[in-house]
Amino acid sequence: MAVDTPGGRIHVQWDHAASATPNAQLTFFAEFLATTGVYESWVNSCPLSYSSPNAHSKRDVLGTWLLAILAGHKRYAHITGLRGDAVSPQILGMEKIISEDALRRSLSRMSAEQSKTWLVPQLLSSVQAALSTPWILDIDTTIKPLVSVPGTHLLFCR
Repeated sequence: MAVDTPGGRIHVQWDHAASATPNAQLTFFAEFLATTGVYESWVNSCPLSYSSPNAHSKRDVLGTWLLAILAGHKRYAHITGLRGDAVSPQILGMEKIISEDALRRSLSRMSAEQSKTWLVPQLLSSVQAALSTPWILDIDTTIKPLVSVPGTHLLFCR
């Protein structure tokens, strides 16, 4: 199947005998990002700018950050685990996954105010249509928690 992503058209082929990968669904999420323009808008509106020809591109910086978030990483040190992935950067139109130190330095170049000015409109535009559409909240209050596992997000209900 052909999937259009920010990195161009990717051909997906299922191999039921192959091992599972944690990024298997990235291609389809990237197609959503490309179709909606959310990713391009996020990258293009980012206030990061570089004058050095040796600097990483905004796309590589933000793509590395996005991949780390999607992989569930909570620390910069975990980014090292992504660096061997040659497919995910291509899907997002990146040249490479940058190092944890380069990502930290890049993101620290933005002030809190710059970050807020950049990210708040991006977040609001992703939910604006839902906020202006009438909807009904349906809550099932009959669910009774049976066991909550400390230190995890597991909650067993009946």
